[in-house]
Amino acid sequence: MGRVFRQPRFGSTMDAGSVLREIADVLRRLARWGIGDATVFARVGDTEDRFTTDRDGYFRVVLRPGRALDTGVRWHPVHLEVTRGSETATAEGLVYVPPPSARLVVISDIDDTVMLTGVANRAKMLWRLFVQGAETRVAFPGVAALHRGLYQGVGGDECNPMLYVSRAPWSIYEVLEAFFRLQKIPEGPILFLREWGMTLQRPLPRRAEDHKRDLIEAMLERYGDLPFLLIGDSGQHDPEVYAAVVHDHPGRVLAVYIRDVSREPGRAAEIRNLADETARAGCPLVLAEDSMAIARHAVEAGFLASHVLAAVAGEREAEQTREDAVTRP
Repeated sequence: MGRVFRQPRFGSTMDAGSVLREIADVLRRLARWGIGDATVFARVGDTEDRFTTDRDGYFRVVLRPGRALDTGVRWHPVHLEVTRGSETATAEGLVYVPPPSARLVVISDIDDTVMLTGVANRAKMLWRLFVQGAETRVAFPGVAALHRGLYQGVGGDECNPMLYVSRAPWSIYEVLEAFFRLQKIPEGPILFLREWGMTLQRPLPRRAEDHKRDLIEAMLERYGDLPFLLIGDSGQHDPEVYAAVVHDHPGRVLAVYIRDVSREPGRAAEIRNLADETARAGCPLVLAEDSMAIARHAVEAGFLASHVLAAVAGEREAEQTREDAVTRP
């Protein structure tokens, strides 16, 4: 999936990392506008086809290569050329092809699951989404080691597909990509974000739970020969969405992990009821206090190598040391 868009050029020559450059980057991302009805030529190996952007500038490339891709290569380049009238532009995307060693697929929420967003407070959420850069965003302690362990699998070389979904808009894709690399969180084949473009016909963004459910359904079909792990948080609708997926696709979900960020007794009771439902379907739903609780269950269930527990604990201790250093008078 990709997007063709224009954005202003102001500030692009400022020093990278400066406050003014960061402000300019935010403004440029907010001022982007999609280019509809543009022609996109996509090529993978010896296979190519033509696609057209929708009214918001988005396009989806679906190609069936004429010959099998090299299974020794994880990320395959997709050569893109965009034309609209007399204008042309080129870019390169990357497609992840799971190796034969992959045992499962991980779908992980980002907001308040991997990264502190604070969706319960709209003002803080919008500030963190649109203004904060990759360097100032906060990952939950231990989450990077946990996700690296899930990517590597018990054998250490499974290279399991990692899919990430967020209720954030596509305009902050670059920031999230930089955040993942900075935190050494394994990148996924796709960071699934939402289109927040609001028009008279669509005055509000699409509901986040619909967005997530549709994506999970599509990925279950795409990776039809692999089971899934679903990771989310208790702040919004992840438990309900994931429980519905378990119910509708028996046997496809190995476990559901929910990070407890609400800390409300009533919400915990709701999730326990959902856990009873998924258990009857043969899938555990774990309401976890932190990354270590998820890691312990994953080790016991055989999804994670035992040495990852030490790595998760090490990240938590390092974060606590940094917090103590900041608060020390």
